[in-house]
Amino acid sequence: MKKILFFLSFSVMFSAQKTEIIKLSKSIKDDNNSIRTFTVIDQRPNKEIGSVMYHKDQVNVVFEHSADKDINDWFYKDNPVRGKDDFVLLLENIEISEDKKEKSSIAKLALKASTFIKKDDGYHFVYRKDTAATVSSRTTPYLAQSLSKKATLILADLIKNSYRKTPWEYGISESELKDYETLLKEKLDILKTDSLKDGIYRSYYSFFTHNPEPGFVIETNKKGVVINAVKGKEKISIRNCYAFVDHGVAYKIIPVGYVEIFRDEMGLFIEVKKEELFPENSSNVFIMGGGVAGLIGSVVGNIAISAIDASAAKKRRAMAGTEVSLDPLTGHYILPEDFGKTK
Repeated sequence: MKKILFFLSFSVMFSAQKTEIIKLSKSIKDDNNSIRTFTVIDQRPNKEIGSVMYHKDQVNVVFEHSADKDINDWFYKDNPVRGKDDFVLLLENIEISEDKKEKSSIAKLALKASTFIKKDDGYHFVYRKDTAATVSSRTTPYLAQSLSKKATLILADLIKNSYRKTPWEYGISESELKDYETLLKEKLDILKTDSLKDGIYRSYYSFFTHNPEPGFVIETNKKGVVINAVKGKEKISIRNCYAFVDHGVAYKIIPVGYVEIFRDEMGLFIEVKKEELFPENSSNVFIMGGGVAGLIGSVVGNIAISAIDASAAKKRRAMAGTEVSLDPLTGHYILPEDFGKTK
């Protein structure tokens, strides 16, 4: 009798467990056919992704076979034509969790992965995603399905963006991949130099490797606001740059102008308001690129800003800014968890 009861209890528990497979269906076609081989290195310490509830059922989110096989098959299915590059995707984390409230719950996906091009002298960093996505049961009861789709979109965005980016010049060995972030940061001159080179930096990579555009000189308007960089008859608007250095002081371009860049033991950061990084649409505001990811804090510093949008400038005077770090491996903003929230 006890055995029968145990069997029935086990059957009920088993039937209450469901599975949501991550369907890697979005196109990741390489239009330039540049990739010869595609390899996935799954270095996650825990290969389980996690689960969420659907009514009274626990739904486990999984790959159909395994992360490396499924992602490999995904690439080769969309890219039958081969190129010359050996592409490597380093999978560092995929984790799903659920925060249950009294009448609802918030499910969260954390995903971190990086891409490299493998050459004779080692693995050359290309790009990475270190991000999180959330979904509330108030907006959809299908939490597992929603997060599964988000995982696919994030991985597809990482891979497709990597096709268009130039690999870093620094190569590391396969055994060093687990420490790639620390090793690459140690090579970035901007994080350790005591003297910054004046000029414009058109990309985050040129800024963090401390290589300004040769020959260009900063140009200001009558109010002393930096507007252009010139080299003979050639002129580049400052809004088309990632950053610039003027009289040894570094500035980051943001949608409403530019702000000073500070450095501490954690790295580089700026101090801004949400309205300055994500302003309302305005013909007087220029929009720059820059992603967001992760959580980090830093020490406070004073800030200098050239506000192109008058309403944003008025808001700046009325509210304190928040420290936002700059990711040296992507140039993206790393926003604090409470960024833009009023206290």
